Amino acid sequence: MPMTGKVFLIAALAAACSLPGFAVLGEDVSSVQADRVHSNASMRVTPAQNYTIHELRSATGVLVREYASASGKIFAVSWQGPTLPDLQQLLGSYFEEFQKAAQSQNRPGGHSPLIIQHSGFVVELGGHMRSFVGRAYLADQMPSEVSNQEIR
Repeated sequence: MPMTGKVFLIAALAAACSLPGFAVLGEDVSSVQADRVHSNASMRVTPAQNYTIHELRSATGVLVREYASASGKIFAVSWQGPTLPDLQQLLGSYFEEFQKAAQSQNRPGGHSPLIIQHSGFVVELGGHMRSFVGRAYLADQMPSEVSNQEIR
């Protein structure tokens, strides 16, 4: 990856770490309400078969969807908006793995989508300034009836 691409990636990751937080991938759903208050976000809960989607929209326009299994664990998160959400908060203990994998990928100019698949942990990140999208999920923790295509 050219130096400008690495600088952009590191800057984007650093910026993402300073934005309001949300529930943590692989952790308990109990933090969703605290996240809503902390980020001054509106929340909508949508029940689906064998899981629940907690949709939070921040005042800055970032939309985060947190997918919770019937047992109350966050098995997936997705986001879209003008800025990246706090990826360190969203990915929790998986953030370091994400960071290492992101730095090791050869992405020309740092502008192509970032796709990481490692031991059941998947992250897909793309977009450009003022229009970021992405998702992360734990394939081995998803309810068996859920397709990764449902994480959007």
